[in-house]
Amino acid sequence: MELGQVLGALPPLADPNVLAGTGRLDDAAIYRLGDRALVATVDFFTPIVDDPAAFGAIAAANSLSDVYAVGGKPLFALGLVAFPREKLDSGILEAIVAGGAAKLAEAGVPVVGGHSVDDKEPKVGYAVIGEVDPEHMIGHDGARPGDAIYLTKPLGSGLIATAIKRGLCPPELEPAANAVMTHLNAGAAAAMRQAGVRAATDVTGFGLVGHLSNLVDGAQVDFAQVPFLAGLRELAEKDLFPSGSRRNHEAYREQVDWGGLDVLDQMLLCDAQTSGGLLVCVPAGEAGGFEQELSGGPYPAVRIGEVIGDGSIRIRP
Repeated sequence: MELGQVLGALPPLADPNVLAGTGRLDDAAIYRLGDRALVATVDFFTPIVDDPAAFGAIAAANSLSDVYAVGGKPLFALGLVAFPREKLDSGILEAIVAGGAAKLAEAGVPVVGGHSVDDKEPKVGYAVIGEVDPEHMIGHDGARPGDAIYLTKPLGSGLIATAIKRGLCPPELEPAANAVMTHLNAGAAAAMRQAGVRAATDVTGFGLVGHLSNLVDGAQVDFAQVPFLAGLRELAEKDLFPSGSRRNHEAYREQVDWGGLDVLDQMLLCDAQTSGGLLVCVPAGEAGGFEQELSGGPYPAVRIGEVIGDGSIRIRP
């Protein structure tokens, strides 16, 4: 079943205070409360790395990203845990929870409660509540032709997570991917608020191409400028793409002008990410300032293309 079918089962939203909900696969729900608005989001998933503390930190960073993507400030979080009861004495769950709590503390976000269930397959995540100025929230419908398109983290977590699960990940790649996935998008969110950005999203399960298609009405992307984690091409050549990446490519391969790009590179642009960077459409006159704001961090903002507004996604090799 496609996500659109699931969302179609929901009743229409009639409350005028709902500023963002299920439309255009919005990043988070936004509900107006006078001159402020609440931002609410939830995300959880199964382990994608071997280190339990790193998994907890990734789950936390990922759960915060939807708040950052709309230009909001996260306020507090509720933990969601599924874990096998018979392994509660192993210390694994404590490490996961501690890793998540430490990452949330880095963001200034307290964990104020949560819920757990007994489950053979572990799953961890958070519901996050934040706030945003309703007059300056960032959505999916504000991109304009001529806007510069930026990506604030390199791609590759989907491939690497699959390689880890199959025991085929080179030893240097897992910590590099962990560093990317645990890096908070807080700095990128602050930079885009300062630049007056009107459209942004975070790159997660639909891959770069899927999220770009949901964000803009036409764009040109320079493949040579797209940042990837080092060593990713070798994993692609071993066909270690997760099933989500394959579904993404199947969904978008006929809708995109790939410009002669080979299938492996197409798949890289469709790779399903976890806790990816922000995909940001920056007004051309603010592009330099946006880059400068993120130039001192571990992952600078990389200009990967431009909004063209003609209804097509074109890739230039």
